[in-house]
Amino acid sequence: MHTLETLRRQLESAQQLHQVAHTMKSLAAVNIRQYEEAVEAVSTYFDTIELGLQIVLRERPVEHVVPHQPATETLGLVVFGSDQGLVGQFNNRIAAFALDQIERMGIEPQQRTVLVVGRLALATFEQLGQPVERLLPMPSSLSGVTSTVQDLLLHLDQWRTARQLDQVVLFYNTPRSGTTYEPTLRRLLPLSDHWLRRLQQREWQSRGLPFYRMDWAELFLALVRQYLFVSLYRALVDSLASENASRLDSMQAAEKNIRERLDELHRQYHRLRQSSITEEVLDITSGFEALKDSS
Repeated sequence: MHTLETLRRQLESAQQLHQVAHTMKSLAAVNIRQYEEAVEAVSTYFDTIELGLQIVLRERPVEHVVPHQPATETLGLVVFGSDQGLVGQFNNRIAAFALDQIERMGIEPQQRTVLVVGRLALATFEQLGQPVERLLPMPSSLSGVTSTVQDLLLHLDQWRTARQLDQVVLFYNTPRSGTTYEPTLRRLLPLSDHWLRRLQQREWQSRGLPFYRMDWAELFLALVRQYLFVSLYRALVDSLASENASRLDSMQAAEKNIRERLDELHRQYHRLRQSSITEEVLDITSGFEALKDSS
């Protein structure tokens, strides 16, 4: 049976949890806006890369730039999850989505090479029976994104040189409106010939065409490296924004549950306190009556 002291301790504990949930919710909301601004900036940079490719592709047929290659039976997967908890189904959704998509591609498990960013997503993959070659930590803030992208680029180079693995697919969660997000697939390599043809055929928006003095091949490879960097950066930041959106949703639900629990504890506390006061009044009244009768 509850006493006033035990209820008071439960109230204090629930109030502390409510404060923690509120603080985490506020931090998640601030982080989401920060990552949204980063996505806007990198999208502008991506437009600049496309303009550069548009110019250099005017001098070469796409077939010479990206020669047709038969579909390979091996696949490199880069999956973005989270290192921190309290994100609901965030990691389960992206892991299940990635495995479902590669099953549809018909790639056998032994032909898949998987790199996971975020230890909680790694645990989900292991539970689903998919081996993971390497784990990278998910950056905890925007300042750590660039170094993580550089690590990813180094690993992709190792895939290409050591395993001749040119087919690479990214899986990550993309934020939508409010606190919602959805799993996304992006083919990173090989470069899409459809995308390159579209750039090649796109009309230039000004009267004068830019010119360059670099060797064509060096310039094209430099632009492709920037494209890979920006694509990985965008996927990583989108995933971080989605992670915080999922955490915000979880904290909103937790805050609601804690408020309901606080309301119930307050009602119990006031009922028990009122009952205790009533009993004390009755004891005093009974004692007074007994004294009066004895006199």
